[in-house]
Amino acid sequence: MTKHLLKIYQLLLYEYGLRNKWFGETADEIIIGAILTQNTNWLNVEKALANLRADHLLLLPSISKMQPDKLAEYIRPAGYPNQKAARLISIALALTNDALPQEPFEFRKYLLALNGIGPETADCILLYAHEIPVFVIDAYTIRIFSRLGLCSDRAKYHDLQAWFMQFLPADTKLYNEYHALIIKHAKEHCSKKPKCSDCPLIALCDYAINRVE
Repeated sequence: MTKHLLKIYQLLLYEYGLRNKWFGETADEIIIGAILTQNTNWLNVEKALANLRADHLLLLPSISKMQPDKLAEYIRPAGYPNQKAARLISIALALTNDALPQEPFEFRKYLLALNGIGPETADCILLYAHEIPVFVIDAYTIRIFSRLGLCSDRAKYHDLQAWFMQFLPADTKLYNEYHALIIKHAKEHCSKKPKCSDCPLIALCDYAINRVE
């Protein structure tokens, strides 16, 4: 299975190239983006991040000191501005004022205890902001790998994450690029209505092979 997963990775990499820090340049930007991307698409998040960046506010200490209504105006393009502003300020305060756990598992538990952070957001923070090798699972991962015939379309987050991490080497760069390539592939080919004809994974895909046009 390791060879099979790495073959999928190589095919995606050949098709789309390295994604290279697509999620942000700094740890603070990545964390802010991970919160803002909930229930919206990345293009909207980029607009909100640009608003903050323009006024040099793309920093957790700066976010922690903002008034919720003021922050809500900056992040309005990302949707749910009042809810996300309150969450961002609370999370920024927690991550800048507390003595954070150093052990990865304990740090993950700490993140999950914060309001507004679920497994996917926590793992994005661990992987992209802190370079801890955890494989991020999202709806795109389940969609693609269930169509490939490698998991159920009702796969549970932690079960699928454990499966990937069992067969792939614990490599931060690999996990980073693989997750980014999955997202790119879901947008380019494996959408809800997939474009199978020129998909780079077509020869490996149960869905495409069995699809009736």
